[in-house]
Order: sequence, then structure tokens, then C-alpha cells
Amino acid sequence: MDRHPLRRIGARELPRSSLRLFNPEVDAVAARVIREVSTEGEQALRRWAEALGEAKPGDGLFIDRQGLKAAWDGLEKGTQALLERAQGRVAAFAAAQKACLLPLAMEVPGGRAGHDLVPVARAGCYVPGGRYPLPSSAIMTVTPAVIAGVPEVFCSGPKPTAITLAASYIARAAGFLTCGGAHGITALAFGILVPPCDVIVGPGGPYVASAKRQLFGLVGTEAPAGPSELLIIADQSAEPDIVAADMLAQAEHDTAAWPMLICETESFARRVETQIALRLAALPEPNATTARRALENGWIMVETNKEVIGETAERCAPEHLELHVENPWKWAQAIRSAGAVFLGTGSAEVFGDYGAGPNHTLPTGGAARFAAGLSVLDFLRARTWLDLESGSEAKQSLAADTQAFAALEGLGAHAAAAGCRSEARGI
Repeated sequence: MDRHPLRRIGARELPRSSLRLFNPEVDAVAARVIREVSTEGEQALRRWAEALGEAKPGDGLFIDRQGLKAAWDGLEKGTQALLERAQGRVAAFAAAQKACLLPLAMEVPGGRAGHDLVPVARAGCYVPGGRYPLPSSAIMTVTPAVIAGVPEVFCSGPKPTAITLAASYIARAAGFLTCGGAHGITALAFGILVPPCDVIVGPGGPYVASAKRQLFGLVGTEAPAGPSELLIIADQSAEPDIVAADMLAQAEHDTAAWPMLICETESFARRVETQIALRLAALPEPNATTARRALENGWIMVETNKEVIGETAERCAPEHLELHVENPWKWAQAIRSAGAVFLGTGSAEVFGDYGAGPNHTLPTGGAARFAAGLSVLDFLRARTWLDLESGSEAKQSLAADTQAFAALEGLGAHAAAAGCRSEARGI
């Protein structure tokens, strides 16, 4: 069997991952969609859905909770049990995350201050349905919103399968808007066929990512969740066949996926390429064609200097980082920027995809330098509060400092607002 060669790069040739998120042509189309759907409403939403083959004239574009339940009831018991187990693990992890978050109350001069953790009123969750249906994304996005305490959660996505609708049901979504792309995101944001959402999350293609980025500020979103990425760091303890299996699993996601490997020797790299070729030959279509195209994006770096390897991984800031090394925890502590880390040969990234517990909606395009994966935190606000006592000495000292600081900045009305709460008035 021939090898399936991947391009070789050096540390200085690392592609800039952030550039993958910005395509002027995609942004222009997404802006047009946002403009049309936000101003014309359901008419434009339907026009785009029909133009993209998501609906026929007269089709409904929304499935309510009862419709989701019907999809659930239509599944065989074994599939229901599978979805329940996956959703249960994701819910348990999300609940543990929420349990780490606490309200705050502390003494401050003149009274008390603190914060409360307040969920948003409504969340929208995008569930991809293009090349492959992804019921796992329904579980991954809806579940943490529900655990965070969001009262209403709605899904959106093109051509949802019965399993995707059932997954949305078991995750406790209120309904499903059967539109994808930028038009689906815009409908969630502006409240077309569903109530307007405060936060919109979920992975998607370039038009989804562009629409979320352009609508940020009107709604909240998580970090960019664009084309999937996997970086594997492998030393001589790693198994080439397992490395190849994981790279190919990433490659079959999408033609825009990025499978990447840093290893210590060229001979190891060649053995991985041989195993990729063997596995590709056994992969059915269209998965094999998708994977071949994605492998053209990928690369292998042969490097022995651990400092260079760590710096390269840090610059890459991948969505997924697999550590096929003898001491994975040491490497994980040294590399700070990754959406999710998978420690050791046994911790395959695919286990994270399908509900080991942590979320699979992760930052891409280098956004792991400043952002984390989807969690209950994306649906909660730390709302601060201040409760000051009337007429206390500490309160008057604070008022005096406030007046002085306002004078420094030339804001007289600010100074007056503090000064009118004088000890004489007892406020």
C-alpha cells in the first residue's frame, strides 16, 4: 500500500489559523442575508430556505415541542437509550461546572457588594445538518443552556433528521427552526418564527460563523466555532496506526478540516502516512473523498526540540490537542492554548465528540488563545450589585473620594450626584 503523503512544514511555516475565519465574499453574502431577513422577516427567511433546498413552497419552517416528541417516540429503544446516555454525561459535566460557580457578597466601605449569576432569558442553538446530520451538537448546545437555567432554548438547522429532532427533545429544546446558514442565525437573533434569542451558539459552516460574528453585540455568541482542527503531538511511544485513525477521523468531518501532526522522526511520519492510506482505502464514500480533501489542508512537522514543539502548538492554538506522549500532563501544563486537551493514547478526541462529558463546541481559528469551549458560562451573567448604608462614616468617605475623582475627570454632574448624598441629608 502506498503512503498518503502530507505536506511537511517547519515551525516558521505554520499557517495563520485566524485567516480561515475571514472570507470577504462569505461576509458579503452573510451581510446581505442578515439585511434581508431582518427587514423582510418570514418572507425573506422562506425565500432563502427554498433557494437553498431546505424547504418547498408551503412547507412549515418550525417544529414545536410536540413535533420533537413525535420524533423521539419514533426512535427504536436502543437509539433512545444511546441519546439518553450521551445527554446524561454532558448534563452531569455541565452541572459540575455550574456547581463551581458561586454568588458573591462581601463588605465594602459603607455597605456590601457582590454578584449574582443570572441566566439569559432565551438561547438559540445552531445544529449543523449539511454533509452529515449532527444530533450530538443538539445535545452539546442545548444541554448546558438548560443546566445554566435558561427558561427557553430553540434550535435551528437545515433539514434536521428524526434523530436530530429527538436529540433536541431529550436535551429539552422548546422547538426547532428548520433553516440553516446565515438566514437561520438571523431568524434566531431577530425573532422570526421563534422569540428573539439573547445568545446564539453552536458550530456551523462559514456563513453561520460569519453571521454570528456580524450579529455579535445584538446577541451574544461563543468563540468562533468554524472548520474543525486537530493537532497531535506524538513521541516515539505513540502508535502510528492510532495517530492515523485520529487524523482521519478529523479529516472526514469536512473538506475544510485541519488534521495536523508534530512528531520526532521522519520514519514515524511515514508510518503514519502508510496507515492513513490503508484506512482511507477502507473508508466508504463520500467520507473518503471528504477526508482526502481535508488532508490536503493538513501537515506534518518533524521536530525534536520540545521548546519549539511547545511554541508551535501555542501559536497554533488548536481546537483539539491530542498528546500521544509519555508524560501528557506535563505537556498539557506547558501548552496553555487549546480548546480541549486529550491526554494520552486512550483519550481519543472522538470520545469528546460523542458525549464523554466536556463540550465539543470549541474555539477554532486560533481563538483558543483567548476563549474556551461552550459551557454553562456562555449562558450566565455575573450581575454585580451594590447596597450602601445611609449616613455611615465609610459611606461619606466614599462620597468624598467619588467627588474628588469626578473633579479630576471634569465631570461635575457626577460630583454633584455624590455630594447630594450628604451626611446632613442622611442618604
